Amino acid sequence: MKIQVEKLKEASVQILRGLKATDEEAALVAECLVRAEMRGIDTHGVYFLKLLSDRIDAQMIRIPTALKVIREDKTTAVLDGGNGLGQVAAHRAMKMSIQKARDFGTGMTLIRNTNHVGILAFYTLMAAEQGVVGIMMSNSAPSMSPWGGAEPFLGTNPLSIAIPGGLDGPVVLDMSSSVVARGKIRRAERMKESIPLGWALDETGSPTTDPAAALRGTLLPIGGPKGYGLALMIDILAGLLSGSRYGPEVKTFHQPEGPTGIGVFTMAIDIERFMPLPQFRRLMESYVTSIKGTRKAKGVSRIYLPGEIEREKEKQSSAEGIEIGSELAKDLNTLLQKAGSRLRLGEE
Repeated sequence: MKIQVEKLKEASVQILRGLKATDEEAALVAECLVRAEMRGIDTHGVYFLKLLSDRIDAQMIRIPTALKVIREDKTTAVLDGGNGLGQVAAHRAMKMSIQKARDFGTGMTLIRNTNHVGILAFYTLMAAEQGVVGIMMSNSAPSMSPWGGAEPFLGTNPLSIAIPGGLDGPVVLDMSSSVVARGKIRRAERMKESIPLGWALDETGSPTTDPAAALRGTLLPIGGPKGYGLALMIDILAGLLSGSRYGPEVKTFHQPEGPTGIGVFTMAIDIERFMPLPQFRRLMESYVTSIKGTRKAKGVSRIYLPGEIEREKEKQSSAEGIEIGSELAKDLNTLLQKAGSRLRLGEE
């Protein structure tokens, strides 16, 4: 079924309120999850509301979120996420980094002791839409081995960079360090679908197309040892440096094994410290035009920029609604009923 964006947001807000989130928290988390859906990244969308409810029932997460500034100076800060909503901590950290960049040229805020934050582009675009560069990294539960290994040690450890652009808006990279995000493996398992070769290894270190075997085994890094190196550096900067968990110590959000202990790195850079923002936007416009005008390979009709497919999907979702599977709608309606809401998805 297709659900209009505002209805899905309202349903998410009511579910989150039912889970004891404050009005401000509910609005923020709903916006983040629904925007992931709009951009075609349903692995990080409203599906997480069921996981969040399960973690709250298991007393594995604290809501409302109690953020604490551990230390702060002019250009840097460290936040403790209080084992609360990751989106709340990440939003606060990026806002602090943006303000520090405005005041001093650059700003960096790290987070310890938080949970899954959703798509990183949600936060880096906050920066880019305000005319500054946004950079964000996060570690995650072990799902990928060091290069040459067969035992999960590092997470898929995503990275996002968003840069103010020209007329078409920001250019945003948002990617995991693995060939594919683990959420796509979980989705394939739920849908009883196979996965392509080259995504993952089973427990013996052999390539597999079975998502269940992949979840017991390890994901493959992008670019072989290069992706492993990237995941390692993100784990150090987001986890170890922030004072949060890192490596195999990070727990999954998908099972009630305990607080996840995720660490996050946010950074903002003020473009005006290097050149006037209008000049930078003109240069970006020319640069993008040059990229799109390059000679195309056989069978290719269009060259995309990072994040462009997701931006177009977001526009389409805004106009036509968001596709929601029947099982997910059923789970959300159960959560709505639990929250005491009369709203139901799939009903007009």
